Amino acid sequence: MKPTLLIVDDEKTTREGLRAALEERYDVYIAEDARAAMTLLESEHFDVMLTDFQMPNEDGMKLIARAKSLSKPPICILMTAYGSEELAVNAMKQGADDYIAKGRLQIDELEMRIARSLKQQTLEVENVSLRKQLDSKFGLENIIGESPVMKEIFDVVQQVAPTRATVLIGGESGTGKELIAKALHQLSPRAKQPFVTVHCAALAPTLLESELFGHERGAFTGAHERRIGRFELAQGGTLFLDEIGEIDSTIQVKLLRFLGERTFERVGSNKVLTADVRLVAATNKNLAELVKAGKFREDLFFRLRVVEISLPPLRERSGDIPLLAQSFLREFAKENAKAVNDFTVDALEALINFSWPGNVRELRTAIEHAVVLSKGERITLRDLPSSVRHGGAVEPRMFAGKDLTVKDAEKQLVIRALKETDGNRTHAAKKIGMSRRTFHRKLHEYHLEGF
Repeated sequence: MKPTLLIVDDEKTTREGLRAALEERYDVYIAEDARAAMTLLESEHFDVMLTDFQMPNEDGMKLIARAKSLSKPPICILMTAYGSEELAVNAMKQGADDYIAKGRLQIDELEMRIARSLKQQTLEVENVSLRKQLDSKFGLENIIGESPVMKEIFDVVQQVAPTRATVLIGGESGTGKELIAKALHQLSPRAKQPFVTVHCAALAPTLLESELFGHERGAFTGAHERRIGRFELAQGGTLFLDEIGEIDSTIQVKLLRFLGERTFERVGSNKVLTADVRLVAATNKNLAELVKAGKFREDLFFRLRVVEISLPPLRERSGDIPLLAQSFLREFAKENAKAVNDFTVDALEALINFSWPGNVRELRTAIEHAVVLSKGERITLRDLPSSVRHGGAVEPRMFAGKDLTVKDAEKQLVIRALKETDGNRTHAAKKIGMSRRTFHRKLHEYHLEGF
């Protein structure tokens, strides 16, 4: 797609000459004065505005100031026949990105300056995107788990991330699907490009279509200006579609076309656009069942499921709960300036025994609740949400003593698993969500080899 360029000059020969010289590389619009220019700026998005200084009614610097007040301002380059160093300084102070004297205007130099400004703008956008990514939790090092099923998922992510393959992530709400999507992006060659998220269930079908593909001005009631969609915003990077099972048939067809041809059209336009975007989708529904019910296209299902990653609910990897709880404890203790650094045995026991219908997200919220209410250096049973205190089916004396640390509690958990499986180490390891190797390491660490 060509960058859009607005040329503003009251001299017809100048603006038409510039259009003829630049339209091969840019999508060029023209305006004869500041009023006409502002009408265009308010209805279209422009990458660059090239404006004369001396014009009837309003000069170029005032136009630049108004253009820079827009939510998505263009790069502004001021042209004048009355060149002076003082004027150039004032132009920069009022928001101009560059300055060029008409008397010395050469098309090659102008193109070079426009290209330089566009490159600088792109770098700034990339830097903002990168800072946002660094502020978020990216990479496998931030996804906690030692259970065999999680280690297997980590292996798959590392293998798939460097490829262009479309990935479908399944799992209950709160299991960490978006973290896996971010890890796929961060471990890929696209890591320095945008990671764009769309929550499909949060928008009505007509709004979702516009959100994904963009729209032209006047495409529907309320479309007062052109909108750039998420596919264009994710150019070169990754587009994560959460709750993909909620999209309607019209959008399913458009997604299928994109996955086949890498092309799409804005709503209200016949212009075919191309985007280099990797698609990662997630769902908490069974898409195969939706296909059987006729609610989801089978061909789209297969296109999305080039690689499938299924995240287990937290109740199926209870051995990871102490690790997760400790991580969240450190996070929220620091955030709230609390000295709390551990759990009492009965609090940890309640966490391990609770079913966690909201999965890791619910556990994280419960630990934040407990940290905020804590009064000492340990999280007590009373600090936990009432649903966790009373809904965990806790055996009151599963652990002996009240001064045990998390490691002591883990040892007791290993002992209980061995007792319940009559000493079968393979079954005991599976029961608490540990790999056999990790389980044997724990036996050695806790001197339980002869158990």
